[in-house]
Amino acid sequence: MKVLLTGATGFVGAAILRRLVSRGDAVRVLVRESSDRRNLEGLNCEIVIGDLTDKSSLKAALQNCQALFHVAADYRIWMRNPDEMVETNVTGTTHLMEAALSAGVPRIVYTSSVATLGSNADGTPADEATPSSLGSMVGTYKRSKYLAEQEVHRLIKEHSLPAIIVNPSTPLGPRDIKPTPTGRMIAKASKGEMPAYVDAGLNVVHVDDVARGHILAFENGVMGERYILGGEDMTLKSILDTIAIITGEPAPKICIPHNIVLPLAYLAEAWTRLSNGSEPFATVDGVNMAKKKMYFSSDKAIREIGYTYRPATEAFRDAIKWFGDNGYLD
Repeated sequence: MKVLLTGATGFVGAAILRRLVSRGDAVRVLVRESSDRRNLEGLNCEIVIGDLTDKSSLKAALQNCQALFHVAADYRIWMRNPDEMVETNVTGTTHLMEAALSAGVPRIVYTSSVATLGSNADGTPADEATPSSLGSMVGTYKRSKYLAEQEVHRLIKEHSLPAIIVNPSTPLGPRDIKPTPTGRMIAKASKGEMPAYVDAGLNVVHVDDVARGHILAFENGVMGERYILGGEDMTLKSILDTIAIITGEPAPKICIPHNIVLPLAYLAEAWTRLSNGSEPFATVDGVNMAKKKMYFSSDKAIREIGYTYRPATEAFRDAIKWFGDNGYLD
């Protein structure tokens, strides 16, 4: 089967690429000219140059493809120009889905995020049916992913786009080359560079389980449905304690209230802009996101597509080992 995969140079996309290649699929990967291609090394795939904002490149990339996995996204908690993220995540997704319709691609898996989902006031895990709205989305990333998923839903409803939507939670594991915001936190904690923490919670999953979930959604998913690909719900304190056990570094013991961290985040962002720095050590969106525990249930994916996930400890061990082997903990 000829497959077009976007985002193959990134963290989740690279794991999916390995799954597709191991299945024997003929995989074509869409990459930008400037992309870091380390995650493609040694893999049998066809590389085509293009961009989600370039419609002509998308049309060419989709020729003769029987499947599309759209994984590419701009995932940052802070950026100087939010419009760039919206252009990639929303406009780019719309362009690609419209091109897939024109090309007659019979089956599509679109990678959304649990960022688009709502949360329960009582703190219980949210699922695919938990209500959400654009107004409840904190930050440019969440808003852009929400709008992109809404575009996919619209094309499914109005034009019978043959798409299945998956919503990964917080993936961890090897080949996080950028690294992702969560990966940076894991690396800092592994070096003992996190003196304190806030009261937050995440759903943690091994990136290879997320990749396998994409394949299961392609094989068993119902078009128009969405499936959470998650793992274990963990407080940030339990995450840092787990990392401490693995690395031998002391875990932070001080919990700082959100209302103390938030002014520091404003100052950090202002200083980054004034000094032309790369990224603030704390962000306003990041602090506001942390106010809600982001817990999710994967029961629907387990029940309907055969999804499973391994213990979160394995994800932490594999992530820390890869970071260590590749110089991120020096």
